[in-house]
Amino acid sequence: MSGWSERRGLAQAAIGRAARRTRGQFVGATRLIWPFGRKPATRLLFAPHDLRTADPTTASDFYAGYYAFAGRTLRTHGESPFDAVPPSEAWAEVLHGFGWLRHMRAADTAIARANARSLVEDFIVRRRDRNDIARRPAVAARRLIALLSHSPLLLEGADHAFYERFLRHVAKLAEWLDLTLAGAVEGADRLNGLIAVTLATICLDGQDGRRRRIETQISDELDEQILPDGGHLSRNPRLLIEFLLDLLPLRETFATRGLEPPRGVLTAIERMMPHLRLFRHGDGALALFNGMGTTPPDLMATLAAYDDARGRPIEHAAYSGYSRLSAERSIVVTDAGPPPQGAYSTEAHAGCLAFEFSSGPQRIVVNCGASRFGPPELKLAARSSAAHSTLVLDDRSSASFGKVLGEIRIVAGPRDVRVARQDSAEGPEWVASHDGYRRSLGAVHTRRLLLASDGATLSGEDEVALTGARETLPAAARFHLHPNVRASLVREGSGALLALASGEVWSFEAGGRLITLEESIFLASSDGRRRTEQLVIAFDAVETPRIAWRFNRIRSANPRAGKTVAAAIAERETGELYPELDHDPDA
Repeated sequence: MSGWSERRGLAQAAIGRAARRTRGQFVGATRLIWPFGRKPATRLLFAPHDLRTADPTTASDFYAGYYAFAGRTLRTHGESPFDAVPPSEAWAEVLHGFGWLRHMRAADTAIARANARSLVEDFIVRRRDRNDIARRPAVAARRLIALLSHSPLLLEGADHAFYERFLRHVAKLAEWLDLTLAGAVEGADRLNGLIAVTLATICLDGQDGRRRRIETQISDELDEQILPDGGHLSRNPRLLIEFLLDLLPLRETFATRGLEPPRGVLTAIERMMPHLRLFRHGDGALALFNGMGTTPPDLMATLAAYDDARGRPIEHAAYSGYSRLSAERSIVVTDAGPPPQGAYSTEAHAGCLAFEFSSGPQRIVVNCGASRFGPPELKLAARSSAAHSTLVLDDRSSASFGKVLGEIRIVAGPRDVRVARQDSAEGPEWVASHDGYRRSLGAVHTRRLLLASDGATLSGEDEVALTGARETLPAAARFHLHPNVRASLVREGSGALLALASGEVWSFEAGGRLITLEESIFLASSDGRRRTEQLVIAFDAVETPRIAWRFNRIRSANPRAGKTVAAAIAERETGELYPELDHDPDA
């Protein structure tokens, strides 16, 4: 995209945001001036369930003055955490979101209840909701849901004065958030806010008039944001988890009050559940696309318990742009969709035609994942094409990033993305192309994948079609490896051996082309960032417009699991194992 086109897109986004903000101010003023039909809440009727996992030991840490949020820990030395200088913006968002109340409720002790009530009263009495971070719609929505869900913790044994202060605060928060949503709140933040306000309308008394209006709004928003195949407009699997953890309690709360849940809520849940299974590898982790990081196994187990269908994952999500190839123990998940637009692209990646590959419980080829709480440089690097298992041309990303209204969004990228798949006797086959490099380099990338019916071979081709004359075009096909894979080059770099923790050994070859082993980083590990490696095939796309490569399983899992790559190479050199490596697969 030209510089002029990018500037025009940024200007249009700013104008649109300003128009929505003006509309919101007008609607908000109208509602405040028109008093009829509004009744103040006098009772809290229900407390929604919180499906997120709680750790009761964390309540003891809070009592001792240690607050660990978003990968950072702060010691308050007896002072209020709201008075402390936050170690990071993400830490402050979690603090003001109050989701940590679940840990205190899980502790179920008098000290935990008293400490929780003290922190909430401090927040209410000292009007800490005026804090800039606390006023962010996404943070306010999380706080409203948390206060409603954990009201039994806060109100048990409380005096009537605290009950009234708490009720007024929750009602005012719901009112403020409702007015805010009339303005320039976009993307996932808007849906989170509607979920929170909807919960408030059925948990507080005297809200029937607002409830009917909000039910229509949330149904319309779900219809817009949740695609027909169950994916979200952001194309981020992590958001599906977050939304389901709130929509499922919302559905339950409607039923508890004897109310029919909105149509949009029911149909959205039905679509999202099977879509989420599309990303699941054999080890239970989700594929790392467009903002997905560490898979929380406890939350996935919780969602699985609510999955009424429990059927096979969908194989192709045409609207979301994802596909799943499976054969025996092997699974391939691919990304062949254009990047989301506007506010939905704040976490999107430039990973078009990237894939992940696993065998049984072991992931082999992955993407680097997302860095939600790391430095800005790392966050942006993780979103680049080079951080994905795809083809990179001229060391550029297939999508461009730019700062729009304070957020790093995708401002240009693939628009013509085509995909086809078929199941044959040989196995599932997938072919896709994208034009992300057409404007800048005059190139279109096409990738073909074929997973053998026995799951023992994954064959691939990458082709670059040029629309103009060029002397040279550097290209690199990157295959990021999971940290549990031990790789070593063989045959002077024309092949590689991959030893899996399960005991399987795979070979990788590219028709005799030189393969190099480079450093990489894995950002989706439960114990933090981990160093790993990547296989790289570098070539000139003008001289060689098409390359072929293949992963082949040459030894299944066995009791000798964990054997080092060095031992495997030694056996190969004695001729005892891997005779396949002595032959060119494309011969």
